[in-house]
Parts: sequence; structure tokens; C-alpha cells
Amino acid sequence: MRSLITMLIFSLLSISAHAEIKSEEVKYTVAGKEYTGFLAYNTSEGKRPGVLVIHEWWGHNNYARKRATMLAELGYTAFALDMYGTGVLADHPDDAKKFMNATFADFSGLKAKFQSAHELLKNHPTVDSNRTATIGYCMGGGINMAMARSGEDLDGFIVLHGSLGTKAPVNSGIVKGRILVLNGADDPFVPAEQVAAFEAEMKAANVDYKLINYQGAKHSFSAEHADEKGKKFNLPLAYNREADLDSWNEIQIFLEDIFK
Repeated sequence: MRSLITMLIFSLLSISAHAEIKSEEVKYTVAGKEYTGFLAYNTSEGKRPGVLVIHEWWGHNNYARKRATMLAELGYTAFALDMYGTGVLADHPDDAKKFMNATFADFSGLKAKFQSAHELLKNHPTVDSNRTATIGYCMGGGINMAMARSGEDLDGFIVLHGSLGTKAPVNSGIVKGRILVLNGADDPFVPAEQVAAFEAEMKAANVDYKLINYQGAKHSFSAEHADEKGKKFNLPLAYNREADLDSWNEIQIFLEDIFK
């Protein structure tokens, strides 16, 4: 089965290699406030699945845009949304924490921002609106779990080094799509107890999920800027090339599987 999926991935890569990648900033408004996202897609004909990309607590930065471009190179249309507002970026973890906490404190506003970005993606002329997924990094992963638990209708929710905890475990029948969690086993922000509680919750609710714990990987293992941030602010952040490459491969397999 895995070899078949891998062949499909290579086939998609071959097709995408002949298409030009287009990208553009997209300004949009939610509840009267302006946000700036980043859209990337290839110029091949026909509709294809769409994938949202949700940024880390630092804000909508070049890393989120890089991942959106990588998805476009695979043949998807990707939209890196903005959770903070145009030009709002954090350079210090104190600001990042403040922005993140404010985002989660207003759950209805958080959901409105997610839904607005999802509709924008679905309405793009290259997108098959019946086939969408979302990838979230760190804070974005926590947002994806919140959206999955609240019943948002997407085919897949991907969480990379994101919070898995909740005060309100989901009930059976609520989660609409499959879940892929790619976690660092040595991430102090996602302790083993939280991982165990998450798995118990998913099993009790009969959710179709997969969790991979990368041994030796810390928080932000997929982000190349993690080492610099970790050293600068004395945080347990570290890039792990092996976990990064394997997690990206798992993402490709997951997307191929849910959209086949």
C-alpha cells in the first residue's frame, strides 16, 4: 500500500515539475480587521485539493509561506492564513505568547478567522472545494485540534509539534476528518501525559487518527529557525533534520491518502 502511495506521489511530483508555481499575497477582512495571507498554486489545469497552513505563535512569517510553496510544488493549492492581522509579528516570545493567548481567548473569533480562510481557499478557481485539509505548526497545530474538536468539515487535520490538550474532550461523531499528529517525544510543551490523554480521547471518540512521536525531537523540530530562537531566548526549541524530513514524507502520504 505504501509503495502504491509513493508511486502516486512521484507521479504528482512529475506533473507539478512542468507547471509554474504562482504565489501572491491576499488581503482579506474578518470582523472589520484586515489580514494578509499567502496563496501558492501551480498553473496546471484542473481543480485540485486545497490545504490551509497555520503559522506558529510568531505570526504569519516566511516559514508558513515556505510550507505553502512546498505544497504547491506537490500539486496542491495552499493558503497560509493570518491569525493576528496584517503586519503583526512577534520578535520576542513574550509578545508571541500575548498574541497567542489573545487568539485562543476569543474562540468565536478564532473560528471565524479559520472559516474565512477556509472559504477563501475553497472559492479559489483551482480548488476542488470538496477536498480540503489543514496543516498547523506549533500554535497552528493547537488551532487545528481545536477546529477538529469543534466539528469543522475538512478531510484532514495535521498537527506538527502542537498542543494536544483540552478541557473538553470531544465526543464521538464530532470530528469530521482524519487527524495526523507529528510530535517531538522530547518536547516539554507536549508532555507524555498530554499525549497519552489525547490518544485516550481519540480512541474513546472513535476518531481516525495517527500519531508519530519522534524520539530526541524537541519543540519546533520542523523549523530551521528553531535553533536560533531557542538559543536566543533560552527555550527548548531545536531543529531536527531527520524528524523534519520524515514528517514531511508522512504529510505527503497522508494527503495522498485522504484525497485519493
